[in-house]
Amino acid sequence: MAKIRGNKVTFDPNNLVLAAGATSANETLIFCLVDPGQAILLPTPYYPGFNRDLKWRTGVEIVPVHCWSSNGFRITMSALEDAYQSAQTLNLKVKGVLITNPSNPLGTTMTREELNHLITFAIGKHIHIISDEVFAGTVFDSPGFISIMEAAMDRSLENENPDLWNRIHIVYSLSKDLGLPGFRVGMIYSNNETVVTAATRMSSFGLVSSQTQYLLSNMLANKKFTSKYMKENQKRLKRKREMLVSGLRTSGMECLKSNAGLFCWVDMRHLLSSNTFKAETKLWKTILCEVGLNMTAGESCHCSEPGWFRVCFANMSQATLQIAMRRLRDFAERSSCGGRIGNKISRSSKTCRV
Repeated sequence: MAKIRGNKVTFDPNNLVLAAGATSANETLIFCLVDPGQAILLPTPYYPGFNRDLKWRTGVEIVPVHCWSSNGFRITMSALEDAYQSAQTLNLKVKGVLITNPSNPLGTTMTREELNHLITFAIGKHIHIISDEVFAGTVFDSPGFISIMEAAMDRSLENENPDLWNRIHIVYSLSKDLGLPGFRVGMIYSNNETVVTAATRMSSFGLVSSQTQYLLSNMLANKKFTSKYMKENQKRLKRKREMLVSGLRTSGMECLKSNAGLFCWVDMRHLLSSNTFKAETKLWKTILCEVGLNMTAGESCHCSEPGWFRVCFANMSQATLQIAMRRLRDFAERSSCGGRIGNKISRSSKTCRV
């Protein structure tokens, strides 16, 4: 964890709790910090699985922090305040704010300004900050990654505001950075002794097997391998992203400038028949059934604006990505000739999941 963060942060192993993946880690933290019927704030757009991970068994409510394309979906103090007031209107007690950094689905890292907004906001509202940093090692372009812990250390919170220092928690896993999703190795890091104790006891319901721990300890001990692997992974991610962006531009589509993750946030608003989520769903179905491409509609990520789609590029070969871009280009050309949604497109090959 320290190496991925440029050794700018020192982590105490005693403050680390293992869990069966980031899903289990996030749920455990919510159980520890929030009571049923209380709320957490979550900036939009966000990972679709959070509704399952954070709500289903905990009874906790999610209140969206609406972010907009006009500023690149960045978190602002006014957006945080608006979400907090919305929760108050609904008679919900806000216990914390959860962020993903780097963002899923945006593929962007948070700026120091955004992190400072969060810290100032959390101090003022006396709430927790949970930072899901599972994509930290996928950052392949500038600006670099800044962990919430680094931002907290820069503001000397450990000495000047120990209360908030003890209310900052990190979720991490090896699934994305080392390509080990099936190993189910996640972790919680917290400076709060009570949270660490409670999470450790709850970890009995989502243990990492001793065999897996033994294997990983040997693998991670080979620092030369892990360093080389991550550098190569970042290089390949950057190359794939450049291929995708180039292909999209050829099709007349742009995406949010990104520097991390396994996906791009693509702007397809110009292809909507109307500025509605109903039209977005119609476009998604057309691309799925007629073009043979499966991408995630923005509404699934609780985006505040219709017409944005998450396109994953890391899980396919260059040849498959080229096929996907060709299909999308043909679709865009037909759409421009025959209306926004366009005519049916025949295809003979199978669906590509992007």
